[in-house]
Amino acid sequence: MEIVHTPVLLQECLSLLSPVGESYEHDALMIDSTLGEGGHSYHFLSTYPSLKIIGLDADAVIQKRARERLSPFGERMEFYNGWFNDFYRSYPAEKRQPDIILFDLGISVFHYERSGRGFSFRYDEALDMRLNPSAGESAADVVNSMPEKELANMIYLYSDERYSRKIAFAIVQARQHERILSSKALADIIYDAVPSAYRHGAIHPATRTFQALRIYVNSELKRLPQAVHDAFNVLAPGGKLGVITFHSLEDKIVKNYFRNLGKRCVCPPEFPVCTCGGTPCAEVLTHKPVEPTEEEVKVNSPSRSAKLRVVRKLRNADELRLYGVEAI
Repeated sequence: MEIVHTPVLLQECLSLLSPVGESYEHDALMIDSTLGEGGHSYHFLSTYPSLKIIGLDADAVIQKRARERLSPFGERMEFYNGWFNDFYRSYPAEKRQPDIILFDLGISVFHYERSGRGFSFRYDEALDMRLNPSAGESAADVVNSMPEKELANMIYLYSDERYSRKIAFAIVQARQHERILSSKALADIIYDAVPSAYRHGAIHPATRTFQALRIYVNSELKRLPQAVHDAFNVLAPGGKLGVITFHSLEDKIVKNYFRNLGKRCVCPPEFPVCTCGGTPCAEVLTHKPVEPTEEEVKVNSPSRSAKLRVVRKLRNADELRLYGVEAI
């Protein structure tokens, strides 16, 4: 089987999330919250022979590829098909707590190159963009029904697209004549909507709008705060949680949450006195995000915006109540 996606910050993850030297070294359980084609899991299983992993993915198609790739590891690998926020929200109290949890929030190259769901404007595909094609609105549903102002605001919020209003206006005008159903059709509308100088910039003018649609369709930023909070509480005391982000809004959510976990007092500011006991919930192991080396960016360009943050759990974060971490 040809592997399309290259895992980012791999060596950094293997080092920072290593079970070696930990109390759980010889019986470690890891949850790969975003399994994809199984790149991170494959290397963790290969590097740490006693490690077991549960791999989560909302996309059954890509998970099938991961099952094939990881089949040599046998019972050391388990699979869950569904969204990570659902998994952690309903994690059974009687089930063993994991020692390591990893989130890699990037979209697999497989989705752009092989899924046929319109993630990329380089191909003429059905405009879908759902990681789980059987649930929720597709990108075509959004661009053909969302009111113009709301569409412009969504594109700007999730991508900082400075021509979001021009693009939203052009989309609304185009859909009055016929439904926008393909990635190429949408990319052409965006291309024609922006100023000529913008068409020849460093990136294709449709890049940011496609990013915004993907984030919106899959509720990526809305799922994240509660999922990370629940995952932290599921984690065994002393265990490590790592999150790789690719977008400034994702990183802001994770940075703020981890920072609050590391505070001695985690009470909301409206509390007149501290009621949490003054003990931090976590030790922050990466005070600055770990970013890819120049060498990694050269061989794997999608890694260029990746940031890894890691904490070690000291106690549950129920008292934190997601303070300072808002869904977007």
